[in-house]
Amino acid sequence: MLHDARARRPSAGNRIDLIGVPTDAGASCRGAALGPDDLRTAGLAERLAGLGYAVADLGDIDAGAPLSPAAEIEALAIGASKAAYRSLESGARPVFLGGDHSISMGSVAGVARHCRDAGRPLFVLWFDAHGDFNTWATTETGNIHGMSLARLCGEPGFHNAAEWFAPVNPANVLILGARALDCEEAQLIDERGVQVVDMDAIRVAGVATPLRHFLDRIEAANGHLHLSLDVDAMDPMLAPGVGTTVPGGLTLEEGQLVMAMLHASGRVGSLDLVELNPILDRLGRSADLMVDLTARLFGEPAETASPLPTAHLAA
Repeated sequence: MLHDARARRPSAGNRIDLIGVPTDAGASCRGAALGPDDLRTAGLAERLAGLGYAVADLGDIDAGAPLSPAAEIEALAIGASKAAYRSLESGARPVFLGGDHSISMGSVAGVARHCRDAGRPLFVLWFDAHGDFNTWATTETGNIHGMSLARLCGEPGFHNAAEWFAPVNPANVLILGARALDCEEAQLIDERGVQVVDMDAIRVAGVATPLRHFLDRIEAANGHLHLSLDVDAMDPMLAPGVGTTVPGGLTLEEGQLVMAMLHASGRVGSLDLVELNPILDRLGRSADLMVDLTARLFGEPAETASPLPTAHLAA
């Protein structure tokens, strides 16, 4: 289990809520809207249930009538925020199935509201090749999924209504696996005090030490950890099914180690699985990888995890 029974780690129970947010409105490349169903088809619910969790698939959040991309993102953000709050209030752990990374504008905002009301600090692990810390003033592409973390950390230029939005303290954020930061974005990240462990640092010193330091901070603060897992954090040789591939990502062993450390910490209380694009995937390997990493996060032993076919790695 992610949460043990000791008083210093209040248990969120043994329940997991799967919540789909099928959208690619924040991205320039279409296809991520198919991600939630691809994760379901890859057996996510069955794998987690096999580990002893009570898994409820709550279906997908619906934006309603056809909307402009910006309006769709806003509608889904409000819905995801409310769904996150309800799930945590009920004692479950919400797992949001994306969808591009714009879904985190809502999911993390809802977690932040719950943590605020519960009097617990929120920490966010942004597991991603990108920083997603652009604003309307710094963006080079105009893609809204590249602004998610900036919005969550309270950067100006976004309309955040109090009934669904609460900000994240940028000092409590770790971007892990970054290797594609825009110049102005990187400067803003540094100014706001967001910690970045990029792939250059990981290649020199490994992933375990900086992650351990971050987890120790969360433990000392009795914090709630939200993991936002973007499939493009992994090397595209392992996970080609993403619209924004960046060479030189984490290896399978590094990704598995991160998930095992997160599980051992007992601190992950909510998460996003984002940017899976089945149209760009090959033989379902990216979906399989995301399911495998999620199962490892929830305690599946290494010896029982489904291996990725050797042919996939050589393709």
